[in-house]
Amino acid sequence: MSENRIDDKKEVCAANERRIEELLNINNRYIRTKRHMEEFAEIMDEDQLEHAIKIQEERERRMENLKNIIAYGKHEQEDEVENLKRNLKFTQNYLKNHAHRMDEKTLEKTIEKQAHRIEQLDFLE
Repeated sequence: MSENRIDDKKEVCAANERRIEELLNINNRYIRTKRHMEEFAEIMDEDQLEHAIKIQEERERRMENLKNIIAYGKHEQEDEVENLKRNLKFTQNYLKNHAHRMDEKTLEKTIEKQAHRIEQLDFLE
């Protein structure tokens, strides 16, 4: 039993280490973009500026989510719902276009995964 706890603790530590690295990477990109925007905002066209702002907002959200996971062990449920919807839609489109080329086992597993995503989505919403 104590071996399982040690393994679980090692897994959590490894996962948190990866999360911290990702948090640092996102933060570095956030700061570089912020400086770029400050320096070149006057010459950027409106579409570029809007795009940069959206990217920055997404980075802020991701950094906040990573902080919550590391500090409190809590994932944003909204992120999970959004990710499930995106993955469900992407996979549905992929199946529509490529199902005829997939081997039977992979197709079966993908359809099973889609059903599981739908169940998760129903549970979370």
